[in-house]
Parts: sequence; structure tokens; C-alpha cells
Amino acid sequence: MQDLPPVIMVHGAFCGGWAFEAFRKPFEAAGHLVLTPDLRGHGEGERSDAVVGVSMTDYARDIAALCAAQPRPPILVGHSLGGLVAQLAARRAEVAAVALLAPSAPWGVAGSSIEEAVTAFGLHMLGPFWAQAIAPDRSLMRQYSLNRMPKAQREAVVQRLRSESGRALWETLNWWLDPFMTTGVGAGPLPAPTLVLCGDRDVVHPPGTVRQTAERIGAEFRLKPGMSHWLLGEPGWDGVADEVLTWLDEVPARDAA
Repeated sequence: MQDLPPVIMVHGAFCGGWAFEAFRKPFEAAGHLVLTPDLRGHGEGERSDAVVGVSMTDYARDIAALCAAQPRPPILVGHSLGGLVAQLAARRAEVAAVALLAPSAPWGVAGSSIEEAVTAFGLHMLGPFWAQAIAPDRSLMRQYSLNRMPKAQREAVVQRLRSESGRALWETLNWWLDPFMTTGVGAGPLPAPTLVLCGDRDVVHPPGTVRQTAERIGAEFRLKPGMSHWLLGEPGWDGVADEVLTWLDEVPARDAA
């Protein structure tokens, strides 16, 4: 069997490694070892306040350490906020390639929609949310993130959601207020081939914003017609996985050219 690099899949906000239960299977069938870690404080048995005070830097360092612990540079796959964690980790550890599904934008990339602005400013209605564990808004998840999921599957995801770090959300959604540029990914392309995918119906991270992210990190950008935000599980997810795997097969040839 071909010796393939391991794949580390990084979940988004309010989730856990369980989010990739289906998406990981085609990668494993192709011969990859797949790791789906829970971000710090996101384990199913942990207290809801385990994420209080946790920074995007903490997430990135943890994933970078996991990358460094592998026998060879891994492939990073990140979804939503996990896509931003993957970008930050790729600056801290050697990786073979990066594939981002509807990634959150790094420091300096402005939102392109009213919905993004409403979300960023709406957090301030919670008071000092940056010092809290933020409970998931399940109705918003149903409406915007999981809106193309069959009802039974959607509700199964909703029931597994858990609290997210207010600090990490502040650093991501209100980056212009962060003088430390916590979510900055530096100048120039990421140091590994990078693919960015986005659904053309995504209102959480809409195409205009995700395209800017791809340009910032020197990535190839591809739009997925008819798809929304939950690219790792909504109808058509298997096509997304196949597209990433096909792209990975082409990476060595692209590098050689």
C-alpha cells in the first residue's frame, strides 16, 4: 500500500472531532491515517466552562504540536473556525498540504455581508463575552449552518453541540479590536499547497469573504454550487471529500511542475 501522510481534521466552533465521523471515511479508504482531535475544552466529557479563556493561539499551538508529533508532515483539513486554526498551525509546524472547508477569515480580512457584521456585533449583547463560555445558538445553527441537512441528521448534530470560547470568538469575529493580531497568518502564501472550498449558498462565511481568505494565503479557491456551510456533512459532502482527495493526488505533480 502507498505510504500516505496522515490527515488531521480540525473541527469548527461549538463542535468536536465527531463532526468528521462521515467525512473521514473516504480518506481512510484511500489509505490515510485520519486523526480528528477535539480542540482544547471540547471533549464530550468536559465541563462547559472548560473553554473559558482559551485563545485561538492555544488551539493553533495544540494542533501544531500534534502535527509535529507525526512521523511525517501531515495534511491539515479544517472546517469553519477550524479552518482558521489550521491556517495558524500551518505557520507553526511543517505540513504537507492544507485543505480548508468554508474557513473563518484571518486577521485583516473584512467580512463581505451584513450577516457577518450582525454576528460580530451581536456578540457584544452578551456583555463581556470574551471571558465567558458561549452556549451554541441552536436555532441559528439550524437556519444557517445546517440548513441543507436532512432533519434527523441536523438534529443529531445540534444535540452534540457544546459551548465555545468567547475569547476565541472575539479574536476571530472582532479581529479589528485585537491589537495583538492573534489570528494573523503573516504575509505571503502558506508554506504548503492549500485548497479552499466554499458553498455558494454559505451565509456564515460567504464566498466573497472566503475568496479573500484564499487570496491572502495564496490558496486555490473553488466554489461549490448549491452547497451551504456544513460541507463536511450536508448533501454532497462525499463529492467535497473526493475533490479534496483528487487535489491531494495532484499536489506532488503540481509541485514538480
